[in-house]
Amino acid sequence: MEPTTTPIQTTPGASGKMSPKFFFLSLGVIISLITSVTAFLNLAFATLDFKFPDVLNSTYQYGYNSFNFDATRSYIAILIIFLPICMVLMYYYKRVVRAGLGKTEEIIRKWSSYLIVFLAIVVAAIDLVTLVQYFVGGEITTRFILKVLATLVAAKWSGLYFYFDLHESKWKKITERVVPWGTAILSVGLIVLSFMVIGTPNEQRTWRLDDRRVNDLTSLQSQVISYWQQKEKLPATLTDLTNPTSYYAIPVDPEFEKGLTYEYTVTGKLSFELCATFSAKMPKGWQEYSGGGVMPMYETRTDVATSPVSYPYPGGTMGQSWDHEAGRTCFTRTIDTDVYKPYKPSPVGLTIATPAKQ
Repeated sequence: MEPTTTPIQTTPGASGKMSPKFFFLSLGVIISLITSVTAFLNLAFATLDFKFPDVLNSTYQYGYNSFNFDATRSYIAILIIFLPICMVLMYYYKRVVRAGLGKTEEIIRKWSSYLIVFLAIVVAAIDLVTLVQYFVGGEITTRFILKVLATLVAAKWSGLYFYFDLHESKWKKITERVVPWGTAILSVGLIVLSFMVIGTPNEQRTWRLDDRRVNDLTSLQSQVISYWQQKEKLPATLTDLTNPTSYYAIPVDPEFEKGLTYEYTVTGKLSFELCATFSAKMPKGWQEYSGGGVMPMYETRTDVATSPVSYPYPGGTMGQSWDHEAGRTCFTRTIDTDVYKPYKPSPVGLTIATPAKQ
């Protein structure tokens, strides 16, 4: 009778070596987690900056500052992509952990978890120190308090998750249900709030189209003034501005396929009118850099009766207001001959040099 042998039961990773699967899962979790938390905080801060602008770091102006939203749009995109990746990687990471880890893998897992918990505590402590500092300085605002709360939530949420992960037998429901669902709800809520503050994608496109129209009208206005300075008369139509030697092309409305055009009318010897159809009302309010501070958009006017005045314009235009409502809007311009003088070309001819006196 042959002796029977019992197969030896092995645990995945029992050899003590780290498997490539666990290594890349751990690396992916750490990278996606840091990226998601960073995007969450940056998005929260940028949204609060637009919602509660600090008058000490901003200026009241009107116009299209769509470039201010570029960073916010990037944070939204990063959070939308990396947060689901992080949650998927965490799901498979948990499955690998439950299947059994080798000695080396278990050590790496504990070091990674405790490191994240430690960093979360450090971030929370620094956040509280900053809060006290601003409170003592008397500069505490609603925006800053909300930023502190956002930082505390992000730090504690990620730190507690990995703390509970180390004691899974006791906090299994929290790590499997509460934390993932809570993270998803907080992130979706922040993204929705961001769209409510900076505008929906459709509103963003509408403002950018109107911004293009303002820039085109500014260009047309400059060409009309230049035409008058050269010929001392206004062009009868916009086609008079075309010149093969200047390579100037008359701009067209970005939605010309819908029948929208720019209109030009001569209203006097020195006055003219430019018209365009806008999609929305020009936004107004306090404008501030998302990174803090303000980009001044000022134009100094010297064609006023009193002393020169500086005030903001969209994009730093020609010293004229392009404020408009939705729909067809016309802008009347009058050339100030004291500011814009006709060009006086120098006579063309031979220059006779006189000999120097001995």
